[in-house]
Amino acid sequence: MAVLISNMTIEVFAIAFYLCAFCLQLAQVVRPASKTPTTKQSSPLQLAHPLTMAVAGAALLAHLAVSWNQLSTTQGIDFSLMPISVAILFVINLIVIVGSLRQPLHNLFLLLFPAAVALLSIAAFFQGDTQSGKVFTLGLGMHILLSVVAYSLMTIAALEAVFLAYQNRQLHQHHTSGLMRVLPPMQTMESLLFTLVATGFILLTLALATGFAFIEDFFAQHLAHKTVFSILAWVVYAILLWGRFQLGWRGKTATLWTLTGFFTLMLAFWGSKFVLEVVLPSA
Repeated sequence: MAVLISNMTIEVFAIAFYLCAFCLQLAQVVRPASKTPTTKQSSPLQLAHPLTMAVAGAALLAHLAVSWNQLSTTQGIDFSLMPISVAILFVINLIVIVGSLRQPLHNLFLLLFPAAVALLSIAAFFQGDTQSGKVFTLGLGMHILLSVVAYSLMTIAALEAVFLAYQNRQLHQHHTSGLMRVLPPMQTMESLLFTLVATGFILLTLALATGFAFIEDFFAQHLAHKTVFSILAWVVYAILLWGRFQLGWRGKTATLWTLTGFFTLMLAFWGSKFVLEVVLPSA
């Protein structure tokens, strides 16, 4: 009971810090343009406010504690749907928060932090209701780690693509207020997008390679749909990168291919886990 109370207390702290960081970032977006110094408005690499970063860092530490409590069991590591989802969102937020120290990624807080609040709130109802943990070999552990980081980077890329699509639409409609004031130029946004996609693609390639190398039957019945969708997502991202560097794809085309690849990859991971852990057991 004491452990349960402790875990729930940490979750409350994580949720509270994420909400505070979200509100601080939102305040930066909605504040009147007249109160923003001209020099900051014109800066394409304006970074997050130090107070926002400090609160986000506190949320991340609490999120780490929650994730570790959910993943670790007396029998090993629990990679069932809820614990791994909490862990992946931690990795996503870690990459974005650390990246925000040098790059203008902080507007992703507006999408990620509410998602973290929602997921941690849902996770609170799954206390003590996890599957038995599993201990994995080094090779399989490498495959899982590479997959988690690759999925995390592709998720960030998809969120970046959403902002890029919004920015493109607003510019075509000649709207420059609100969120448009704090978004970097489209060229910077596109550069960040393809950096994320290229890095995620390399890790996804390594994840697939280690899967084929260390999983005895990568096309077994319970893995076939995950493997097929993962390979399909790899093909989509490969075409996207080829189109970028050979044909100069950008704007709507880049956004569409990025979101298509992300949707396919999510079907491979969360879709397969949902079917195996929720749909089939209840059938």
